[in-house]
Amino acid sequence: MSSDSSAAARTPGFAYAFAAYVTWGGSPLYWKQLAHVPPVALLCHRVVWSFVLVAGLLALRRRWSETLDVLRQPRALAALLLTTTLISFNWGLYIWAINSGRMVQGSLGYYINPLANVLLARLFLGERLRWLQVGAVGLAALGVLNLAVGMGEVPWVSLALAGSFSLYGLVRKLAPVESLTGLVVETALAAPVALGVLLLGGWEQPVWGSTSRDTLLLMFSGVATALPLLWFAQAARRLRYSTLGIIQYVSPTLQLALAVLVYGEAFTSRHAVTFACLWTAVALYAFDGLWAARVPAPTPAGQGT
Repeated sequence: MSSDSSAAARTPGFAYAFAAYVTWGGSPLYWKQLAHVPPVALLCHRVVWSFVLVAGLLALRRRWSETLDVLRQPRALAALLLTTTLISFNWGLYIWAINSGRMVQGSLGYYINPLANVLLARLFLGERLRWLQVGAVGLAALGVLNLAVGMGEVPWVSLALAGSFSLYGLVRKLAPVESLTGLVVETALAAPVALGVLLLGGWEQPVWGSTSRDTLLLMFSGVATALPLLWFAQAARRLRYSTLGIIQYVSPTLQLALAVLVYGEAFTSRHAVTFACLWTAVALYAFDGLWAARVPAPTPAGQGT
């Protein structure tokens, strides 16, 4: 690919990436509008309407045969059942964190997430850590430990968000399933359970919202969930992974700013020290990614340039 065509591919890639991460970073503004809805009910709506959206997209593209192929593969189906559990837990915990005044912890989790990815790659994929990556993971661990000592408890929300999303990414990486098809299968597996919980949950307020505004917000929760995932998939096809690794910090930065500046959550000196450790770790991680991208891969023996 020529440099001109490569640049042409990157331009929409950047647009898709920023659209995805800005949407994720600003999502607390959306979920806060539904803070009066029980988190479990909100999660169920998120799953059901996400399935409606992605199933409609798959039907428009006439790609149902890919989904049927996945359903015939026991190993792929088992992997997607696990990812369904992980992403449902992550979505539900994130909603609960936002609407219970724990957005700072939520943003901390998504700062930790890429560093957790590095650690999981070492543990499960046998990838060797470069020395800057070791330093980044170590600094992140020190930051979490500092906050745990200051709070008198482990910041479990942050660790659970980071851990569940990192494990989700690892399993999806190992499962040979295309992104849209995988999302359709995941939401299809979760949707019957979610719909059953909605219909049988015995909520104090109407299942579909107490006002027309609530009903519309609940219906569009599928768009708010699935659309940035699809944008991210488009960005990942056009940009280097190291570039995405830097842009992704737009999301937790926006979440942190909203938590402190808009919703008035506490940001103490302990938080400042922890985030200083994490931001330094992020800088090391980003620099390492850029440096690794500059170094050309070694030419295999017997092949010319």
